[in-house]
Amino acid sequence: MSAKFGLINYNSRKHISISVPSSSADAMSPHIKSVEELKVLGINLHTFNPTVQFFICVAGVFVFYLIYGYLQELIFSVEGFKPFGWYLTLVQFGFYSMFGLVELQLTQDKRRRIPGKTYMMIAFLTVGTMGLSNTSLGYLNYPTQVIFKCCKLIPVMIGGVFIQGKRYNAIDVSAALCMSLGLIWFTLADSKVAPNFNVTGVLLISLALCADAAIGNVQEKAMKLHNGSNSEMVLYSYSIGFVYILLGLLCVGGLGPAVAFCSQHPVTTYGYAFFFSLTGYIGISFVLALIKLFGALVAVTVTTGRKAMTIVLSFMFFSKPFTFQYIWGGLLVVLGIFLNVYSKNKDKMKLPSLAEIRSRLLRERKARLLSQNV
Repeated sequence: MSAKFGLINYNSRKHISISVPSSSADAMSPHIKSVEELKVLGINLHTFNPTVQFFICVAGVFVFYLIYGYLQELIFSVEGFKPFGWYLTLVQFGFYSMFGLVELQLTQDKRRRIPGKTYMMIAFLTVGTMGLSNTSLGYLNYPTQVIFKCCKLIPVMIGGVFIQGKRYNAIDVSAALCMSLGLIWFTLADSKVAPNFNVTGVLLISLALCADAAIGNVQEKAMKLHNGSNSEMVLYSYSIGFVYILLGLLCVGGLGPAVAFCSQHPVTTYGYAFFFSLTGYIGISFVLALIKLFGALVAVTVTTGRKAMTIVLSFMFFSKPFTFQYIWGGLLVVLGIFLNVYSKNKDKMKLPSLAEIRSRLLRERKARLLSQNV
């Protein structure tokens, strides 16, 4: 019995120190230690019942990501800051590297398992995703950027068709069409009413989406192949990305003006950037805990609601023109997200067929006729 008990302890200890995600949805945050002891920010979620667990995760996602979005838009509302999106990304990568280093020191296994060449590729894609996304805010309204971020399915499907030769069903194609039409509608509305609209912003956020679609596959493959942990991934990918951006800014001469500007406004730049980075780093932990406890379907639903709330708060806290075309375009995107989620979870989300709906309506009609005759 003692030998058996010791074996269980050994396996548990190994599971805690090495995270081997079975899929991108199951990738565990460095804040999350194990399935038996699911901790986020020191809170062991397994001490609560499922209802409380759900509300804790949802509250964490909404609170930290809403603050993250608010601070991101607040930084770019500082007069004169819009040309320095890449410098904000440099600062953000610096903070993320620090957070990753701290978390790696708190884990039992501190070895680097993933090759340096792989990290160089991941860092390049991460720089593209976050740098282009941050820079696009200098040319687009924040709600338009959020809408584009909701539509990662489009570049994923295009890449799947041309690179891997995949075939998609009618529901996936319909989801992509809804997202595309919603994006076009939202972007056209933005071009008509937004004074700072620029096609450059659309190009930047589109390239950021493409990099974001590629990075997930590369990270998942690397972590499966080499048993790398999330804290290791964060530390090395963001620290290498920090070097990339620093060298790029030095080459184009963009570092000096950005440092000079931020030194004149340290609170509204470095101060906001610290909390902006911290809330984003913590927010992903709650998202991954939600996936681990309740599945990807629930997590996607919650994060979609969070993005919708972010757009609403953006219009409330930051003065910008509004048109109802934003609503119609946004609803089309939400419909596309729903179709995408439904396509991946048909067994869990059994919607009635047209024949079932017709037979149900006929039964209700017969019941009403019988009640009238009586």
